[in-house]
Amino acid sequence: MQNQLLINNEWRAAASGQTMEVVNPATEEVIASVASAGTDDLDGAVAAARAALNGPWGTMSARERGRLVRKLGDRLLERADEVARLETLHNGKPISESRHVEIPAAAECFEYYGGWSDKVMGETIPVKGNYLTYTLREPIGVVAAIVPWNFPLLLAAWKVAPALACGNTVVLKPASQTPLTALALGEIAVDVGLPPGVLNVLTGPGATLGQAIVEHPGIDKIAFTGDTSTGKGIMRGAAETLKKITLELGGKSPNIVFPDADLEAAIRGATIGIFYGKGEVCAAGSRLLVDRSIKAEFIDKLVARVKKMVPGDPMDPKTRFGALSSKKQLETVLRYVESGKTEGATLVAGGARADIGTGKGYFVQPTVFTDVRPDMTISREEIFGPVLAAIEFADIDEAIARANDTPYGLAAGIWTRDIKKAHYVARKLQAGTIWINTYNVYDTAAPFGGYKQSGFGREMSAHALEHYTQIKSVWVDLNM
Repeated sequence: MQNQLLINNEWRAAASGQTMEVVNPATEEVIASVASAGTDDLDGAVAAARAALNGPWGTMSARERGRLVRKLGDRLLERADEVARLETLHNGKPISESRHVEIPAAAECFEYYGGWSDKVMGETIPVKGNYLTYTLREPIGVVAAIVPWNFPLLLAAWKVAPALACGNTVVLKPASQTPLTALALGEIAVDVGLPPGVLNVLTGPGATLGQAIVEHPGIDKIAFTGDTSTGKGIMRGAAETLKKITLELGGKSPNIVFPDADLEAAIRGATIGIFYGKGEVCAAGSRLLVDRSIKAEFIDKLVARVKKMVPGDPMDPKTRFGALSSKKQLETVLRYVESGKTEGATLVAGGARADIGTGKGYFVQPTVFTDVRPDMTISREEIFGPVLAAIEFADIDEAIARANDTPYGLAAGIWTRDIKKAHYVARKLQAGTIWINTYNVYDTAAPFGGYKQSGFGREMSAHALEHYTQIKSVWVDLNM
């Protein structure tokens, strides 16, 4: 595995010589040391990306470009075992999730967008007068992809794949905690024959490297996934150079259970909704809204299920609940747990740091609070961890009102056997993705993104192509 910066298809140490350590959150051990890029490195990456736009990548046919994008996915699958291991080592998620969910989904994303490359088309427009008027859909230019630590490779693929398919070049900045799979993607890019400068990978701290990316005049667009406060800062910073931006930000997604739901299915869905990925998921169903008439039975059965979930060694294929991604995140989650207790919520499961027998690792018990009021901190703020806040409601109107009573709007779940109710509530909820009688289901062909302070723009699907292209109108005078 490479631990240097990828610039212009060359592996380089940071110009400053600085490095940063990567820690395995399950063992608290340093597992790698990678380059820590600075502004000089960023200048070099942007220059290489610009040269590729004006050179071999810009003149390559769309079909050939698509073939290379698909090869990225093919080669990623060939290295799936190795890359999945890296993902688990630096993130703490179970190897079963890395190997059987995240890596295949990332590969599928490259396959999907590779097929779009020669189908990004303009149109002819009937206008007044004797003119031929048509549009060209062209690449934006140099795209910076800034990705978080919860799904490091998959969220990189969501940005890199459509950007390359549309003819852009990319500077990829992974989170400082989880840089290893981005570097592996860089290795694959060189291996499959992407021209120099098309994909550059810079590892480094967000506070300095991320800010330099936002301010860099040579970057034309930023695609960012992360917390809402950072997204707001990017939006402010990008205004200086009028960069195009797309933001996929935080969430406090409601998972609504009506009394006519299949309760066993809803319990499974509520569990997956908050505890998959250790709760470090933007769209996690962190607010469980349960009808008052079934609340006691539902919570009892849910808690019984949750108490069977035991954190374990993420590298064990049998483990289904791994380590939180960092010491900082562990401290944040435990601080929110204390907030829930202090503000009067009832802790019915978990709520403490877990020990898997090694005395090491950032493990926390799956946690459930009930008797949560909508004004409590654990109901209002994104925890980004395995903490479920159960809130009761009296009727459908109160369920909708409480679901929408949040500055976020990323996702929501609805559990009911009444199809009319399901569609009615889906229309009323202010969220970019609504799951009915399921949760946490994704496909590259379906758009994903937020309402309100969960951001704007869409990842995946044909709609993402709009964010990586710009439209040019061409008028031809045909008057004789």
